[in-house]
Amino acid sequence: MASENRNRATTYRHTQHAPLCWGLYLLCIPFALAAWLTRGMPVLQWLFPVVGLAMLWIAASFHHLTVEDEGDRISIRFGPLPTFRRSVRYDEIVDAQIDRTTVMDGWGIHFSPRGGWVWNLWGRRCVLIQMQRGTLRVGSDDAERLAEFLQSRRG
Repeated sequence: MASENRNRATTYRHTQHAPLCWGLYLLCIPFALAAWLTRGMPVLQWLFPVVGLAMLWIAASFHHLTVEDEGDRISIRFGPLPTFRRSVRYDEIVDAQIDRTTVMDGWGIHFSPRGGWVWNLWGRRCVLIQMQRGTLRVGSDDAERLAEFLQSRRG
């Protein structure tokens, strides 16, 4: 038992940052300008501010990706706005291995053409988590350490 505990990483927490959000923040500027220029035009005076605020919300929601040990599960969340989050219990994990996303997999949260879900912020390196029901690809610039940690905790 003592050797098993020595081999297990005690905890895991990593936050990945990406420049993609800055492009989204910059997109808010033309929408704010368009909102100012179209004031007094019935539909446009409301459309541009709403779209600009939606871009701001998306940018703040996808500013970084944090993967963290929560005792009995791994938590995956985008932030700093806590809009998108997910967790996987360790006893549901069958395997975890380093993988790469394809160009078709892209970034964000979506179903992959190869099957399973993708939660990726930036880059192509990821950890493929095989669960009892389904797969999940978690993008990470710390894929080796994450895969090793999940292997030590899997059910």
